[in-house]
Amino acid sequence: MKFFSTAIILFLIMTGCTDQKPETATKVKYVAIEGIDSTRNPGDNFFQYVNGIWYDSVSIPETQAGVGAYRFMNYPQRLRLQNLLDSVSQLDNAKGSLEQKVGDFYASGMDTVAINKKGYQPIQPILAEVESISDVPTLMGFVASQTKYQNNSIIGFYIAPDDKNSKVNIAHAYQTGLGLPNRDYYFENNSSSLGIQKAYKEYLATLFELSGTSAEQAVNNANTVYEIEKQIAESHRTRVELRDVKANYNKLAVEDLNEMHPNIAWSRLLNEMGAETDSVDVGQPDYYEKLNELLTSIPLEDWKLYLKATTLQNYADNLSKEFVDAEFAYTKVISGQTVQKTRGEKMASAVDNMLGEALGQLYVKKYFPESAKVRMLDLLDNAQKAYANRIDQLEWMTDSTKVKAKEKLFSITKKIGYPDEWKDYSNVEVVPNDYFANILSASKAQYDYNLAKLGQQVDKNEWYTTPSTVTAYYNPSANEIVFPAGILEPPYFDYEADDALNYGGIGMVIGHELTHSFDDQGAQFDKDGNVNNWWTKSDYEEFNARTQAVVDLYSSFTVQDTLHINGAMTVGENTADLSGLAVAYDAFKMTEQGQDTTKIDGFTPDQRFFMSLARIWRVKMKDEYLRLWIKTNSHSPPMWRVNGPLMNTPGFYEAFDIQPEDKMYLPEEERVAVW
Repeated sequence: MKFFSTAIILFLIMTGCTDQKPETATKVKYVAIEGIDSTRNPGDNFFQYVNGIWYDSVSIPETQAGVGAYRFMNYPQRLRLQNLLDSVSQLDNAKGSLEQKVGDFYASGMDTVAINKKGYQPIQPILAEVESISDVPTLMGFVASQTKYQNNSIIGFYIAPDDKNSKVNIAHAYQTGLGLPNRDYYFENNSSSLGIQKAYKEYLATLFELSGTSAEQAVNNANTVYEIEKQIAESHRTRVELRDVKANYNKLAVEDLNEMHPNIAWSRLLNEMGAETDSVDVGQPDYYEKLNELLTSIPLEDWKLYLKATTLQNYADNLSKEFVDAEFAYTKVISGQTVQKTRGEKMASAVDNMLGEALGQLYVKKYFPESAKVRMLDLLDNAQKAYANRIDQLEWMTDSTKVKAKEKLFSITKKIGYPDEWKDYSNVEVVPNDYFANILSASKAQYDYNLAKLGQQVDKNEWYTTPSTVTAYYNPSANEIVFPAGILEPPYFDYEADDALNYGGIGMVIGHELTHSFDDQGAQFDKDGNVNNWWTKSDYEEFNARTQAVVDLYSSFTVQDTLHINGAMTVGENTADLSGLAVAYDAFKMTEQGQDTTKIDGFTPDQRFFMSLARIWRVKMKDEYLRLWIKTNSHSPPMWRVNGPLMNTPGFYEAFDIQPEDKMYLPEEERVAVW
């Protein structure tokens, strides 16, 4: 689902189960796959064949941009968390306990009367600090100090393993500074992008006006900020360029950076951030070259407007109703969501984001049984064996590379449900009646937690998601795959269900994550998590040719009007989908049911396997959100996560008797196979 690159700019957390098997075997239940549209030909559009009736009848909740599985399963997850928090917040919890911290954090965010009364008063000291900036050094000092509270602006900074020495954490800097989703939005002239640009400028103007600026001046301020961002955007790499692992690794000495960027003044900046280091991996050097120039070419007063705008945006959703409404007015244009999320849902997300492992303990205790982990380990083991068999059978790979590929495969660490050790939140001060203070406390604690890792050995037990999140990821620097409890539920996983459903569901996700260790990015990391070439020259050339075939295939898919999938941007995820399905199917065929042909509700086990695959990507989303997805998401839209891999899977052709006249049919010589 998610390739976790060392650019942890965006973005995981839990504690230990035993590996003991339950004393009594779980009786298998056969879950009916309902809603099959028998009027459709499965060979024309399998996604619609399995999901069409649901898709045509389901309504997207007004507070959401989509509905169904995958990331939209986080909506019902948040409702679960909200129920937990409603209960916990009403108890008389011991001060300092997990229950007190998550309960009071939630209660403080739910107290909209107090929040609305304060208006934007909580950030007035920050805005006053901006106003006191007198030169570039004090400007950079402000930027550094605010980074400690996640009020980020022009410096993107994080601590993560060194790509070439994965045992040690180092400082990384990445391109940042934009308000729109990515650089392309500033330069596109189609009606959709122009509408988003207009809504964004209106949002900025509203924020300025709400914080005391006249309406006319607020519009001028918004235009000034937008033009600064547009200049910054010129230096940004595209999402396709960001996939180049080696080009986005540039470890430079701080002394050299000082000379290259005197206006940024890296030594002083890092010192004010509390980061003691003699080097920084500057992911996108062009951005920092441009920033160094802009710091003096743009008037200081304009920079102050920009920093006020970033502060207002960063905190808008945590201030009074007027700011929340302004933020949503922009959000609905870009996502298509028509009604704001409920306050409870927002606060459930906020607690999960700020105190994720504390809340995670409560979630796992209630929703994640030990038996689920046992079943998952069995699925994982079979998937690894199936992957090894596929590697052995590759005609295009030489034996020496096969040996190294399997060494990497069996070195992968498997994490299920939640981590073995919970994060310590003792330094987070949470009070029941000051939401903004709680945000600052939790943000500073998170910054300090990450900063403490600088120069230290990497903690292999650390997770980078919360237990309730519906996701899974591969982390190349640790060579690990991670499956939080949130995804280990239907339709992905049901520890009591038959193998066809589970291998077609979570089995496909397992195969997907395993493949990320061998996609266009992951293949550049060795078994120890270092960027290191373990390929022969000829094997790597053949591998690149096959991934290019993936790019070409997916680029041919039209999603909306003339809007195509960006095959180059999504190549890693598409490779993982294609090979992940193949691995899951092979692993399924290793089971007793996989060798059977007994029908259940009129469908063979193989058919149930492929129908389960289609169910896990059962998603319907707003057109606006689909356009946003195509431009910013490294995954293909759900329909093509089903139909794309199936078009290239021989077992699917056999299971549903796909013929040349069917729309999904590809001649054998045109089918794409990487692993």
